[in-house]
Amino acid sequence: MRPHPSFVYRALSGLALCLGLGISATSQAADTSAQQQLQFYSSQAGRTANAHNGDLFFNSKHGREWACASCHGTPPTQQGKHASTGKLIAPLAPAFNPKAFTDTARVEKWFRRNCNDVLSRECSAAEKADVIAYLTSLKP
Repeated sequence: MRPHPSFVYRALSGLALCLGLGISATSQAADTSAQQQLQFYSSQAGRTANAHNGDLFFNSKHGREWACASCHGTPPTQQGKHASTGKLIAPLAPAFNPKAFTDTARVEKWFRRNCNDVLSRECSAAEKADVIAYLTSLKP
């Protein structure tokens, strides 16, 4: 007995959809690196990033309740925890989290959100470069 043609069409459509979703999920991963992000923001800032400035920026409050370190820890080499929600946060330093700074859209999204929480504004390119320079300086 042969399956009804509409069943075959739906089954093939579902398979194509599943394959398409698998491909799109894979294509979103690792479109950049921490080093590429560092170079990009340094270029935008028109100067070389400074890891010492990034360390000071990361660990200081800027007139608000939180510093970057409030959620990401000091140093940000282990799992952090969001200060108000308690949600666990993966280590931010790339040497301790190979996925850190590997997705351009996520980097932009989280810089925008976190800078607003810490500064009440977006971070400048120089601030982003300095923070990434600091984070990439942290080694096991």
